[in-house]
Amino acid sequence: MKQRKIPLRKCVACQEMMPKKQLIRVVRTPEDAVLIDLTGKKSGRGAYLCGKLSCFKLAHKNKALDRALKAPVHSNIYEQLAQDFTQVEEEFLAQKDREPDEQ
Repeated sequence: MKQRKIPLRKCVACQEMMPKKQLIRVVRTPEDAVLIDLTGKKSGRGAYLCGKLSCFKLAHKNKALDRALKAPVHSNIYEQLAQDFTQVEEEFLAQKDREPDEQ
């Protein structure tokens, strides 16, 4: 049986290549709203982050999301994303543990 190709994406903070399902997508929608997309299917420009809070803080410090989303991300949006990220981080890690590896 032929092995399926696993899509890889790069974390904008730590620059590590990982399977797409192990990363959290931050998306800038066509309406210029910046939000977290756990499904990975919302329309808009996306940037990927590891599921770690340290990577989110590093992305904020280096303005990596600004570059990846090709739009300025204001500080109030970063604060909202930080709150969302801490809530989503636990859910994301639990979801990742539930999914069996497809290798």
